Amino acid sequence: MDRLAPEGDSADSAAIAQRLVTARHQAVALPDYPGALPETLNQGYAVQDHAIALWGRPVVGWKVGRIPADWEARLGEERLVGPIFEGAVQAPADGVGEFAVITGGFAAVEAEYVFRLRADAPADKTRYSEQEAAALVDALLVGVELAGSPLPLINVLGPPIVVSDFGNNTGLILGAEVPDWQSVDSAQLRCETFIDGQSVGSGGADSIPGGLLAALAFALSRCASRGHPLKAGMLVTTGAATGIHDILAGQQSRISFGRWGELHCRTTAATASDEGSMTEGRA
Repeated sequence: MDRLAPEGDSADSAAIAQRLVTARHQAVALPDYPGALPETLNQGYAVQDHAIALWGRPVVGWKVGRIPADWEARLGEERLVGPIFEGAVQAPADGVGEFAVITGGFAAVEAEYVFRLRADAPADKTRYSEQEAAALVDALLVGVELAGSPLPLINVLGPPIVVSDFGNNTGLILGAEVPDWQSVDSAQLRCETFIDGQSVGSGGADSIPGGLLAALAFALSRCASRGHPLKAGMLVTTGAATGIHDILAGQQSRISFGRWGELHCRTTAATASDEGSMTEGRA
């Protein structure tokens, strides 16, 4: 994947990014998209890059999401990426994380298998095989992506819009490492998601099209092509292993990873002081 130049008017992208970031900081829902809808992934990434600069915190990882088949045919890519920021990663000793939800916006929990990198990726390398991606891995962990946006219909509007708003990511809860992960049969990596005690989805590593390393290879390639080569210690989620499960403030989620333990998530209504700082101090 060669280095890609941003598409679209820079002033428009910057203005949209400012409105999206402000909505997140103020914990205010946006019933409508705040500008012209990005039509391509590159237009979405142009907004995302402006928003990353406006957020003002280091990127410590990237979420990878699957693009639905009908959109994939139109856009020419099978996955998308969004930033995970410093202060938005939780590794609670008791396995219980917190998720501040924007009232009227979008929020969901997603069971994840998460790679942590052991080394910097070469800045000038923009294509990765699964084997090359695996060579950069320090560990595989279980986790939960906290998907969230001020846009209630973000997923309905399509992948370019998802990309533009941080890939629909709010944060990440980390759980246990999977020891000797390369020797573990992917069929053993199973998980199930519960909301308020009711099972809402089950799956595992084999639910990720192409597998976990395909998602990592994509993130390494796509981020490098945008001028964001991955660094040692960064975290990369690989996709929603049990599906995308909407959640409301006041609900609780439990995600079981079998012998690798459980993670719990308590949700509250976000306030203006929550967005961007709600998970600090819990990592």
